[in-house]
Amino acid sequence: MPELPEVETTRRGIEPHIQGCRVLALAVHEPRLRWRVEAEMPAQVAGQAVQGVRRRAKYLLIDLERGSLLLHLGMSGSLRVMPAATPRLTHDHFDLQLDSGNTLRFNDPRRFGSLHYLTEDPAQHPLLRKLAPEPLDDAFDAAYLHRVTRKRRVAIKLLIMNSHLVVGVGNIYASEALFRAGVRPGRAAKSLTREECARLVKAIRAVLAMAIRFGGTTLRDYVGADGKPGYFRRKLYVYERGGEPCRRCATPIRHLVHSQRSTYYCPQCQA
Repeated sequence: MPELPEVETTRRGIEPHIQGCRVLALAVHEPRLRWRVEAEMPAQVAGQAVQGVRRRAKYLLIDLERGSLLLHLGMSGSLRVMPAATPRLTHDHFDLQLDSGNTLRFNDPRRFGSLHYLTEDPAQHPLLRKLAPEPLDDAFDAAYLHRVTRKRRVAIKLLIMNSHLVVGVGNIYASEALFRAGVRPGRAAKSLTREECARLVKAIRAVLAMAIRFGGTTLRDYVGADGKPGYFRRKLYVYERGGEPCRRCATPIRHLVHSQRSTYYCPQCQA
């Protein structure tokens, strides 16, 4: 599933090509996404100019003159800007056709993505209203993480993947951040010291920033707005490296299934 770095990479890839353009039409080829695309949406957005593109957690907000399109990539979705005349592929589900001659095309083989049109404050929409702080924002700091870990016995890896506490730290990035911070993923969250929380916040930010710089991580389906895969996979220290030597100490990386998610860690580097 595309996580924060993949969604941010997509945002940065599409914004320069659509900002300032006017929507000629929204052509919905397959409305049966995670939630059915409302039939009146094409008429609502036609003629509006694109003001900009924002990201909130794993959602994209395409701001128009009189509202916003709220979009989620789902498990396998991708957005690409291309000439409007480009032939559609099997899983191309909608086109935001622009007066530049290009179209913003959404492809999603599994149809778990979604598209909504909002006219009110997006922050109050049910999908966004209860989301936690962004990990790259100042609100997510060592004091905050230390506070939310108190009295919580849940494994620290599961806690930092909880979107009600911090958004966008998916499985890959949680494993990598915990390795950088020297914290074992199964430790009870409440056992972390203030210093360890500070290291973990720093590590989460560093991992996400690096992943964005390398265009995200492609394991199966994900491609960026330019159609290219993300290259952060080459920089992974522990994820998908079970049995391989740690890049720091040469101890074999361990793999276990934790709450139905693959978890990787170094038993020597992570206490």
